Amino acid sequence: QTILCLPRSFEYSQKNAVLVPVAVLGVGGMLVYWLRSRHKIKTIEMGDGWWGSGERPLKRKEDESIRPFKIETSDKEIEDLHCRLEQARYTPPLEGAAFHYGFNSSYLRKVVAYWRNQFDWRKQVEVLNKYPHFQTTIEGIDIHFIHVKPSYVPHGRAVQPLLMVHGWPGSFYEFYKIIPLLTEPAKHDLNEGDVVFEVICPSIPGYGFSEAPHQKGFDTIATARIFHKLMNRLGFKEYYLQGGDWGSRITTNMAQMLPQSVKGLHLNFVFVSRQGLRRMISVMLGAYVPWLVGLTREDVRRTYPFIQKNIYELLRESGYLHIQATKPDTAGCGLNDSPVGLAAYILEKFSTWTDKSFLHKDDGGLESKYSLDELLTNVMIYWVTSSIVSSMRFYKENISKDPGLTADARVGVDVPTGIAAFPQELVHTPRAWAKEIFKNIITYSYMPRGGHFAAFEEPKLLAQDIMRFVRKVEQL
Repeated sequence: QTILCLPRSFEYSQKNAVLVPVAVLGVGGMLVYWLRSRHKIKTIEMGDGWWGSGERPLKRKEDESIRPFKIETSDKEIEDLHCRLEQARYTPPLEGAAFHYGFNSSYLRKVVAYWRNQFDWRKQVEVLNKYPHFQTTIEGIDIHFIHVKPSYVPHGRAVQPLLMVHGWPGSFYEFYKIIPLLTEPAKHDLNEGDVVFEVICPSIPGYGFSEAPHQKGFDTIATARIFHKLMNRLGFKEYYLQGGDWGSRITTNMAQMLPQSVKGLHLNFVFVSRQGLRRMISVMLGAYVPWLVGLTREDVRRTYPFIQKNIYELLRESGYLHIQATKPDTAGCGLNDSPVGLAAYILEKFSTWTDKSFLHKDDGGLESKYSLDELLTNVMIYWVTSSIVSSMRFYKENISKDPGLTADARVGVDVPTGIAAFPQELVHTPRAWAKEIFKNIITYSYMPRGGHFAAFEEPKLLAQDIMRFVRKVEQL
């Protein structure tokens, strides 16, 4: 019996000799796969789209040429504007209302009088045309952009391509004061190091001189894809990104979509939609033991009292958002027909989003930060292109969905990131909260002054912070 068992025992040990290594290899392989998948960078699928009128042509190849573009005006356009300005009707403001009820109509009369009698649109068109403008067709619609290269590059200094994206109710014009600081830093006492940029500023489709989408569903992810295609068409393989407002979300989506193309991402407004128990604990403990939840004293100063600064003030400033995220075309009808209504709607944001205390001023504090020529030029970009409705639709396309279910909600940002936190921004995002999304924050700056329209209001401060960030990234 013992002799009969020997062959079985031998057979069993032979099976063991094969199975054990196979099992070890299998478990080991699964472990390696798990470890690698943990560190694998998740990305948004790039996909494709068609936003032109009608069905996408199946056989015809899209015209990929880059065409010079020039902004023009006419006597007819100016006469029509003047006629509408002269026929405006006003509702007297409540006594002592300042900007608490919106744009004060007494001050609006002064703005409109300047617009009608002193503002020179032909002269401002020349100002707008001082930088090279172009258009190119991507996914069925014409994309407008300006592309400014440095006039002189010192020997040994690399030129960094930088895509800067505006938001609402701004435009590419917001960047006109910061462009020379970035392309010719030595002329503006910003020659601390070796950073020089060539700057590309596109208009978001549906804004200004970029054609509006003809199909539903055009969101920030579609915009991100189009802007990647634009940079690729311009011959760039790697580039830096900068954005605020919608520009922040678009450039963030670009970093999530093609991280290998993004050398660095610089933001002056941060979208962090993720909530949950950790955030709740951070908010509750932050006011008392901020160090325990990673908040600084400056975070506490800017974030608390939490209900006032993050709920009450945000609700007060976001009424427009609820309209534009639900029925943009209804409100847009009146704004597209009345230049005075359009100016009041847009310029009110340039008041309280620049400084919350401007709410208490009869003139909204507008001329303490900007000139009327600057403000009205931005309004005119919306007026002459009839783009206010299509710009407002961008809110419906992005906000009507559950933010937790969108493709970008499940994807972090792994590219080097710089954040400039301006004190008068609508909402403050501490570094500890930003890290939930942005995994590789290289610089985080508490800016000394400034609000939502950073490039327009504080171009030198923003330029310095962009340069500091890029310099650090280039040294990595």
